[in-house]
Amino acid sequence: MPTPVSEALHRYLQSEEQIGGYETQAKYADALDQVYHSAARLLNCSAEEIAYVENATRAWALAFYSFRFNPGDKILTTLAEYGSNVIAYLQQAQRFGVEVIFVPNDDSGQIDTEALSNLIDDHVKLISITHIPTAGGLVNPAPEVGKIAKAAGIPFLLDSCQSVGHIPVDVEAIGCDALCITGRKYLRGPRGTGLLYIRNELLHQLEPPVLDQHAAQLISSTEYTIRSDAKRYENWEQYCAGKYALAIAIDYALSWGLKSIQNRISTLAASLRHQLSQIDSIQVMDEGIEKCGIVTFVSEKMAPPEIMKALADHKINVSISQGSGNLVSFNARGIAGVVRASVHYFNTEEEIVYFAEVLNKMMT
Repeated sequence: MPTPVSEALHRYLQSEEQIGGYETQAKYADALDQVYHSAARLLNCSAEEIAYVENATRAWALAFYSFRFNPGDKILTTLAEYGSNVIAYLQQAQRFGVEVIFVPNDDSGQIDTEALSNLIDDHVKLISITHIPTAGGLVNPAPEVGKIAKAAGIPFLLDSCQSVGHIPVDVEAIGCDALCITGRKYLRGPRGTGLLYIRNELLHQLEPPVLDQHAAQLISSTEYTIRSDAKRYENWEQYCAGKYALAIAIDYALSWGLKSIQNRISTLAASLRHQLSQIDSIQVMDEGIEKCGIVTFVSEKMAPPEIMKALADHKINVSISQGSGNLVSFNARGIAGVVRASVHYFNTEEEIVYFAEVLNKMMT
């Protein structure tokens, strides 16, 4: 987290310590409301289309499980879809007889939009894709998918967990009807925070899978009304300190400018890919026409967990992607896992050089 975000988080928690939770919430009421307006600026939407939730996975699930499926309905998705999303598709497929179709990739490794168009028929009820997959290094062409979805009148759900704060994300330009965000990744916000965007036109066609007395109002022993804005997807109980700090994180990213952030990340990631490609025994695994700041690679000599541990000894932090997180894509590509180095604008060229030097020594 940037210092202003960390300070905001501590400031709010200290107030809770000193005067109590309800009292702090009342004291910070306007500041807590700011997250909706900041997110609206970030995404080019209205504040009423934003809900604050505990993480991106929950935000995505709240939107997805709002759709009502019937036997024979189809969901179109990507080979690089996040594992949690695939589990949700399969659960609804088992419950309602839905068919889950993985749209093939084009030669670059991103979703093949021509194949997507050819798969559209009257049975397709949802197009749902991941914008930047967790371990592919690519940026899927979301605006092209949005045009196809809009032309066919099919709702479009976008998992933007890895893209918001990383690249400019404009819901009007993309044409998505729902979108999920995490606070803790490229936005550099607190862990345990997330946002859900639901387009107004879709909002009134869907009912959240769960409701409480924040999302709805009990008006008699047999009746309730659901609120008209996206807050119908929220819980009454919230991580208020995180909510306050998330607004600060969004404003912080906006102050730098998302295009500037994207350019900086792209430059660093391209440098890292180039330097990794010069190391014997290292293979860069990134796909797609447009590349992102997530750089993935494998080694002939060391397994991904071994590389992660060895790099940590040199104070270089990477993660690994294996198991169910990217299983469909990995199975199609014939790989079991990758090392994932995620660069951000605060990284330096010197760090990139050091990374490559250390890794090169590990391989010799």
